Amino acid sequence: MVSENQPGHTKSSYQHGVPSREKILAMIESVGQPQDFEELALQFSITTTKTKNGLKKRLKLMVKDKQLIRNKKHQYDTTKGPDLVTGKVIAHRDGFGFLVPDDGSEDIYISARDMRSLWDSDRISVRVSSSKLGNQECRLVKILERGTQQFFGRLDRKRGENIVVVQGQANSEILIPRGASGKAAQGDIVQVEIVQHPTARSRAVGKVDRVLGRAYQSRTEIDLAILSHGIPYEWTDSVNAEVAFLGTEVSTSEKKEREDLRELPLITIDGVDAKDFDDAVYCEPREEGWRLIVAIADVSHYVVPGSALDEEANSRGTSIYFPGRVLPMLPGVLSNGLCSLKPNLDRLCLACEMKVLVSGEVTEARFFNALMRSASRLTYRESWRFLEKNGNLENKNVGVEKNLICLRDIYQAFAEQRRRRGAMDFDLPEVAIRLDGSGKLNGFFTSERLISHRIIEECMVAANVEAAKSLKKHSIPGLFRVHDAPDEQKINELRLFLGSLGLALASPDKLRTKDISHLMSSITGHPQAPMIANIILRSMKQALYQPRNVGHFGLALGAYTHFTSPIRRYPDLIVHRALKWLIKHNSAKNYPYTIARMKKVGEQTSLAERRADDAVREVEQRLKCVFLSHKIGESFRVLVTGVTDFGLFVQVPELQVDGLVHITSLPRDRYGIDLTGTKLTGSHTGNIYQLMDTLEVRLAHVDIDARKIDFVLSDSPDSVRSRRNKRSRQRG
Repeated sequence: MVSENQPGHTKSSYQHGVPSREKILAMIESVGQPQDFEELALQFSITTTKTKNGLKKRLKLMVKDKQLIRNKKHQYDTTKGPDLVTGKVIAHRDGFGFLVPDDGSEDIYISARDMRSLWDSDRISVRVSSSKLGNQECRLVKILERGTQQFFGRLDRKRGENIVVVQGQANSEILIPRGASGKAAQGDIVQVEIVQHPTARSRAVGKVDRVLGRAYQSRTEIDLAILSHGIPYEWTDSVNAEVAFLGTEVSTSEKKEREDLRELPLITIDGVDAKDFDDAVYCEPREEGWRLIVAIADVSHYVVPGSALDEEANSRGTSIYFPGRVLPMLPGVLSNGLCSLKPNLDRLCLACEMKVLVSGEVTEARFFNALMRSASRLTYRESWRFLEKNGNLENKNVGVEKNLICLRDIYQAFAEQRRRRGAMDFDLPEVAIRLDGSGKLNGFFTSERLISHRIIEECMVAANVEAAKSLKKHSIPGLFRVHDAPDEQKINELRLFLGSLGLALASPDKLRTKDISHLMSSITGHPQAPMIANIILRSMKQALYQPRNVGHFGLALGAYTHFTSPIRRYPDLIVHRALKWLIKHNSAKNYPYTIARMKKVGEQTSLAERRADDAVREVEQRLKCVFLSHKIGESFRVLVTGVTDFGLFVQVPELQVDGLVHITSLPRDRYGIDLTGTKLTGSHTGNIYQLMDTLEVRLAHVDIDARKIDFVLSDSPDSVRSRRNKRSRQRG
């Protein structure tokens, strides 16, 4: 017997003449507008109380199964239609939002008015129409499902009431009634459970579940980002049980049937604080070039499909590197122990051996299961001092020194080959946050990109390319790291921007990677080169993981994947499984993964990667805002990075902090923006403010919760008024 809860329920399974779900849907679609209960009963000639009750029950279940929606007027409508769209809400911190439609079509703008009753990740139904300007507009019809019942934010007191300012959403305050704040104090970051969701006319109401810590401290900010982004952070009992059986050393039985590389002086080169060493390299000269071995930790030996470890790694997708703290993809027993290629310890690895010509071309490659023992753990700076400054290595092993010199030589060949194919290489400085022993932010430093960084990068790229070629050759389901070319609109905007600076791309029609590479080479040493590079990067599409190979635009490669970091990236682990299958079977036949399964894994891991990037960026921005909140009134030299009709977006280069100089803080005038969108001109004074200008500004205001920073020109009227008021107070 078919249950009423099943979508397949039909009239034959109901005894009182109630129309089937299919007939109800067909009728509403044919009428072309929502129907209330009485209209539906009339349409189906339903008159008896018993049959009406049956119809009510069926309509209620259809709403529950999301086949119908019930709007504010208690009318029923289908969830599909020419002007009705369902999807997920993405909230913007400035108060508006976007609907990401379920059918994958273009995002739809949601007004700040409708967002008053919505949260990020809610599922809703909207009615779509076109504005006079041709843009899509929508009106909220129904909230189908709330994204979450728990929120995180700072407890504050306003107008005599306790409220929680929700992290990442503008104008989102949760009222905490008297007695519902627990032990939380003003300024604490708290977790709140929603008691009553917001409406267009009323705020949300909630109660404090727990206190995370004091606001604006690095540990609390990281915890807040982890929780608000829904990132897994605790190991399940099942994972802990599996880890308990792994041990701490590679057993004798595990070393069998592997090629022994322990006599080769393989080395790891990583950052000074690194613990998860997942790659080691070895190079030796050959008659026509070099023999290069890239050995990667064999994580797939320990993390098997279907295990709790595998499910957890898939859920996390990636390790996340916050300032002063790492949230690993795998437990420490693996990430910092069994899988970490530490010196003088036997470790299992999956190796790629390549024959490389002096031209930098890889002519032969093979993958094999191996046993290795790292000869030395070097830091990037230590390696750089040895290669560039004739420094000494702590490890006097001659084999290690020869290996490092040979790696420099092969890097130079790879770099020349990279230059010939026209791969992009922006070489942008990265500003990192420096924390003291207690986790308090005490400054910033710019991380350098040394020749030792480049050596490892090029060796990893070479191995990744060969892994992608192997996946492609055998047509085995795997994940490629794809990076598509920017769309036409972005290319046109980029050309317009470059034209405003007197720059141009070589190819007038189709954008090629080498066009950008040549452009960046031509402005090497230009003071605004980093900003130009950043704007070019913004025009690019995001790289992602998928089973369908479309090449990598940025690297100018026909096929690329990620193979070299399985300790911290789940897609690399997936690629390892495919390669190990090919090593054993030399064919994709009977490989347990399907293309459909790979598509889902690719989507999940791409989202996890973006989630991690967003969380780290959020923490860094908030900590920078905390740092600058103590610098109000101080002067900074900034670069104009954007021009709008309401002011200038600027950046403090040495901090990589963005802010706004509002148009009202510019000398009084009527300003107009030019057609290129890169210049503001005062109609009376003739003052011009344009992209790439350098300005002297004063820090006026910092909103830590909204992550907004406001500057005023140092010689602006505001600044003058401030100085005058100060002098008046002193005289008084």
